[in-house]
Amino acid sequence: MIIFFICLTILIMGYKFYSPFVEKQAGLDPTADTPQKRFSEGVDYVAIHPVRAFLIQFLNIAGVGPIFGPILGALYGPVALVWIVLGNVLGGAVHDFFSGVMSIKEDGKSLPEIAGHYYNVVFKGFMLVFTAMLLFFVGVVFIMSPAGLLSNLDFFEGTILANNTFWVLAILAYYFLATLLPIDKIITKFYPIFGALMIVMTVAIAISLLINAPHLPVPSDFLAYFEADHAHDFLEPNSDGLPTWPLLFITITCGAISGFHSTQAPIIARCLTNEKYVRPVYYGAMMCEGIVGCVWALAGIAAFPEGYAGLKALLDQGGPGLVVNHVANSYLGVFGGIMAIIAVAVFPITSGDTAFRSLRLTVVDAFNIPQSLRNRLLLAVPILTIAYFMTKLDFSLIWRYFAFSNMLLSTSVLWLATKYLFDRGTFHWIASVPAVIATAVTLSYIATAAIGLNLSSDLGKPIGAVVTVIGLIVLAIVHSKHKVKPAM
Repeated sequence: MIIFFICLTILIMGYKFYSPFVEKQAGLDPTADTPQKRFSEGVDYVAIHPVRAFLIQFLNIAGVGPIFGPILGALYGPVALVWIVLGNVLGGAVHDFFSGVMSIKEDGKSLPEIAGHYYNVVFKGFMLVFTAMLLFFVGVVFIMSPAGLLSNLDFFEGTILANNTFWVLAILAYYFLATLLPIDKIITKFYPIFGALMIVMTVAIAISLLINAPHLPVPSDFLAYFEADHAHDFLEPNSDGLPTWPLLFITITCGAISGFHSTQAPIIARCLTNEKYVRPVYYGAMMCEGIVGCVWALAGIAAFPEGYAGLKALLDQGGPGLVVNHVANSYLGVFGGIMAIIAVAVFPITSGDTAFRSLRLTVVDAFNIPQSLRNRLLLAVPILTIAYFMTKLDFSLIWRYFAFSNMLLSTSVLWLATKYLFDRGTFHWIASVPAVIATAVTLSYIATAAIGLNLSSDLGKPIGAVVTVIGLIVLAIVHSKHKVKPAM
């Protein structure tokens, strides 16, 4: 139990003490006119109260990622909690915060436009391709996963509601409306409620686990893990032989650091009424997602009487969705379990629709397309049609490409934040060091993954170490040639 509270404390202390320091480097101006005030048009640039903005941002970035990813990450043992907490405070929250900062400073524009401004047209094109790719993968994942959860609910058995295709089409129909309509017609009205529901559900699961879970991790488990010659799980070695580096960092993105979050930043950046809300909305939402990630990593580690073997058996049988079903029913009872499962099905839907909305905005920004109803239709119809056919692909394949593109995009955004801080002459290390580490993870994964170069996994660690050392040396050289203001 103490380990879980240590994790929560670090996340909260990171927001309390580290985020104000990060904010000082960003150059936010509470007196400046925001994009919402300058470009208000009743579709995307619409004023939102900061509390609503926080809940919408939290729901947009959370989805199923900080639930499924940490459950899969629990296969690596208690080190999953270490990665979630440190990755969140030092990487993910900084990444999300500067995604919001750069977007609100650049008129609420999308990532490719920001990349073009701070680097060049080549980097803009790179960001356009990978942003569009990631948003497609996210949207498809967030069609397939809730459709699978809802169609497998016991009380739908024998009805059309047990048909997976029915739910895929129903979710796509909703995505069409959410992508097409002004933001204040659906998103600002209902998403704050769903965001609050996610908080309540997470708290309920956490309390139930802390009271009833049979295998809560203790400090000695961490010592045993790090003293072992090879990566071990909480109770026994990982029978899959999966190396912690770099796969853990690719498996758990949402909750620790996720490039998808940066694609959501422009949605809220176009709606904030003051720059002073950037830190609580963006950094705060990511801190809360870290808590969600810790709860579900704890569930994967501690909630099974059979230990690791029980988690592994359920994952092999039906994936992380079945684990959610088991945990919810076991620890919240039948009614609570049903509500939790429905909630977990709703959350990815509320990220999937904003993924497709972000894709529309990205294309609009890249090609300067006027936001008439006709043009929104011409974009929404082909996007969602392609998404439907992608749901016919294997889920695990889609998830692997999603995880890879997620880490690659987050790495790119950290380098964007580094350039932003260099240009301002402020303390760039808060973004540049995480950028170097993310680069090492990404290159190690590309080198060793089956969807990459498929080299021996033994090469992953040396590649990561070499890239990290070279990256830090290059940063030190560049830093010495720039006049950087001391941290305040």
